[in-house]
Amino acid sequence: MTVLTGDITLQSRGECDIIDITSQLARNVEESAVHSGIVTLFVIGSTAGITTIEYEPHLASDFRSMWERVIPRDIPYEHNKTWGDGNGHSHVRASVLGPSLVIPFSNKKLTLGTWQQIVFVDFDNRPRSRKIVTQILGE
Repeated sequence: MTVLTGDITLQSRGECDIIDITSQLARNVEESAVHSGIVTLFVIGSTAGITTIEYEPHLASDFRSMWERVIPRDIPYEHNKTWGDGNGHSHVRASVLGPSLVIPFSNKKLTLGTWQQIVFVDFDNRPRSRKIVTQILGE
């Protein structure tokens, strides 16, 4: 069993910025010494998450709109009283989406559906430099 730890560094715009990282992750898997296994992704930080989606402009817009309906940014959040930074909604959204994802791969190819991409979502209320830890496990 081989375990390779790396990272993906991103610059995001915040406010539900959705960044497709599929090709970068696929390249990391292809260039690794591991033929088949899993790759685990973990977002460092409490105001961003990771998932899969069909990454096309209209669905990305629907995804952003959904967050406004489900966890609106313009309602009171107790967290905002703690630091005064106005990102209580960002923390709640990120906790619902989740910070990690596991994707199997075989023959150095990610096992994804035709219309399935891996996306990082930054919910914070400002631009940020972000890091996603990757671990490739397998043989």
